[in-house]
Amino acid sequence: MRLDHVRRLGGPNVYLSRPVAIARLDLQGLTGHETTDHPGFAERLVDALPGLADHHCSAGRPGGLLEAMARGTYFGHVTEHVTLELSGLIGREVFFGRTVRAGGPAEYDVILECPSDEPSASPVVERLITLAVRIVNGALAGLVPDTSADLARVAAVHEQERLGVSTAALARAARERGVPVRRVGGLNLLRLGYGRYRRTVWAAMTDATSAIGMEVAGDKRLAHRLLADAGLPVPEGRVAASPGEALAALRAIGGPVVVKPLAGHQGEGVHIELTTPPEVVAAFASAAGDGGEVLVESYIPGKDYRVLVVGGRVAAAAELTAACVTGDGTATVAALVERVNADPARGEGHDRPLTRLVLGPTELALLERQGHGPRSVPADGERVWLRRNANLSTGGTSRDVTADVHPEVAAMCVRAAAAVGMDVCGIDLRLPDAASPPPAERGAAGILEVNAAPGLRMHLAPHQGAGRDVAGDIIGLMYPEGTPSRVPVVSVTGTNGKTTTVRMIAHMLELDGRRTGMTSTEGVYVGGRLVHRSDASGPRSAEMVLGDRSVEAAVLETARGGIVRRGLGYDRADVAVVTNITRDHLGVDGTESVEDLADIKSLVAEEIRRGGHVVLNAEDEASAGLAGRPGVRERDPVLRYFALSPEAPVLARHLSGGGAGYSVRDGWLTEARGDRRTPILPAAEVAGSFGGHARHVIANALAAAAAARALGVPVEVVARALRSFDPHTRNPGRGCVYQVGANPVLVDYAHNPAAVGAMGEFVARRWGGAGVAAVTLPGDRSDELVSETARALAASFGRVVVYEDEDLRGRHSGEMTRLIVQGLRDARPDVCHHPVGDLKGALASALDMAEPGEPVLLLYEKLEPVTELLETLGAEPAG
Repeated sequence: MRLDHVRRLGGPNVYLSRPVAIARLDLQGLTGHETTDHPGFAERLVDALPGLADHHCSAGRPGGLLEAMARGTYFGHVTEHVTLELSGLIGREVFFGRTVRAGGPAEYDVILECPSDEPSASPVVERLITLAVRIVNGALAGLVPDTSADLARVAAVHEQERLGVSTAALARAARERGVPVRRVGGLNLLRLGYGRYRRTVWAAMTDATSAIGMEVAGDKRLAHRLLADAGLPVPEGRVAASPGEALAALRAIGGPVVVKPLAGHQGEGVHIELTTPPEVVAAFASAAGDGGEVLVESYIPGKDYRVLVVGGRVAAAAELTAACVTGDGTATVAALVERVNADPARGEGHDRPLTRLVLGPTELALLERQGHGPRSVPADGERVWLRRNANLSTGGTSRDVTADVHPEVAAMCVRAAAAVGMDVCGIDLRLPDAASPPPAERGAAGILEVNAAPGLRMHLAPHQGAGRDVAGDIIGLMYPEGTPSRVPVVSVTGTNGKTTTVRMIAHMLELDGRRTGMTSTEGVYVGGRLVHRSDASGPRSAEMVLGDRSVEAAVLETARGGIVRRGLGYDRADVAVVTNITRDHLGVDGTESVEDLADIKSLVAEEIRRGGHVVLNAEDEASAGLAGRPGVRERDPVLRYFALSPEAPVLARHLSGGGAGYSVRDGWLTEARGDRRTPILPAAEVAGSFGGHARHVIANALAAAAAARALGVPVEVVARALRSFDPHTRNPGRGCVYQVGANPVLVDYAHNPAAVGAMGEFVARRWGGAGVAAVTLPGDRSDELVSETARALAASFGRVVVYEDEDLRGRHSGEMTRLIVQGLRDARPDVCHHPVGDLKGALASALDMAEPGEPVLLLYEKLEPVTELLETLGAEPAG
């Protein structure tokens, strides 16, 4: 068995609402084998990984996997569970896994949940699966390899790239409040909300944090000056740029003093309670670094406190204790340090609630001052200090005292935050007791620092006392109660009509006064302006629109390919539209049937907010059938059906139950709710419908009207939008007619049987005859689907020019032409077909074959070459 490749779906997907990785396994010689075919395998595997005994598997109870292996199960399934177990061993908490057949008989896809904020480029999951394959192969061979060193390396990568404690808490708090969250790469930077409600937060620094406040907080001398100017107590201090100036400050202030870097952080380089010149000189050398300045300030006795101020109020307070160990009369200092570090709450840097203790030069120097060293044995109960500064980042601990803070102490901290100009900050202060008013005597209490982007660890999970939801306080500051975090989102999927429907909805919203972001196969648009040209019907383009702070509403074309390959680029849309589900893309990405397509596209209908709207085609069995799916029903959706005929059974039943529907009644697009009817506009007045002859355009207009009405767009605005939806300017490449000499040329992207059939019907209704077709079809469809589409062409067109696009999509030159011609002949033996080499030749041949006034249908793969060709021919837009 070997691992072929791994791909990741970053958004909601057909397997899970959270990210997943999909690993393609090639079972090779294990194809068709089950665990029972290899005696002793299961026992060896569980001996190596005892945690597997607790895996539930499909049984839904501990021991389920053991039962499955005893009955016999495939090795892809076993690899799934081994990977999940390895994930748990490194603290990567994921629980979902599934194994399905893929491709050939030896190929399986193992689908594994990924942490929501794991970077998309993370190598962790692939390395875990690789280790799992090694372990399973080893167990089959009779000896499970020792992978502990490899697993430790993967664990180190996981620790390095996971969100810090503070940022993880902010992400969790935002999600609990329904605020969308996206991590930026591997950074502790989060994007929150959608569109105009987009905010960003980096650790505890918000996008509203003052840049000036940050600068002030980072300059201890300036911060002290502003605090003192505000009448707040601060230690007496002086800046020293040399050892001599540091000694002069000691004489002027009087000992004891504190020496610290002028712009330091996290307690590094801080030296406390110094009284002698040698101590001050040594501290200067440590704190100044290479030619820097230090701050020498008076030492304030008392307890260390950190008070977190969020939005002008105290959110939490903690009493801090510097790093230390307590003797037991037998263990050395070094052993006591190791004992403390065994606490799983301690880790490197800021990845755990507490930081591991170290015995570095600063700690060793302080030990020596206390008469100790790493090998000395402190007496039972003796507290030995490793640090004097009470920072969590240097191994300190915290005790929650939020409820004990005296109102005057709280007011002092709030004033300090305001004096520096910070929305979120940590106030470090020293005083005898935070539960009492600050003493008035000079030097008895003081604010030591104002910390920008303060760590939240000490408040979220204090060493003693209850944790505080300070992350929730920060999210609440950014999104006060009642403040939205999302703009309205409409997601449109289906086989045909997606692009046109998306463009219609966006036009309606724009006319309703909402700055709209739109994604489609032609690009990303904001406010009607193209901002990014590409096939933008996948998750990246959705994220682009939802990240634009000017966007007030989003309309997203959501294609099958993006769903299958990367998942959705959003969560919880307000409106989902499924135009239709018919035969297309069969043979691509494992999609073999209309049922497979429905499974994929149903995700759009399922991924709506509770009580959101789902717009379905009452005349399309697969689309209408989505309403009955459990994943849709559990969202309690408001269903809105559309149909060309008001007599469509699904629509009629829905209306009889008081539901909302859209159809053509007596020549008018009509909104119906129960027995009430509201005319929108005559079908003949829908721009691009050519007097109502283009029935597929009318169907798209009904779907768009349903979506817009779900978002509260007035009927008159819907009508105005449909009248002004000029296809040449607002829907290029979709049902656009040009006059080229004596012939109308109909340009469209039809590329499957249903779409080609709709074009044939339109041509017959509009021009009363078949005309000539110049066609190409995408090469990535199955031979069967290409042939079926060709047969649909032959049903409407007796003269067909066939050409191949420059992008053959994996086909050999001439292969698509042969398939199309064969399909034409199968359906219509007398068909007149004429293969040519390229687009230019195809249109020229079709125009030559057509009689004056006869229409020419031109199907294409890429619009730009068509537009350029029509310009060279002097084509003019025609109605």
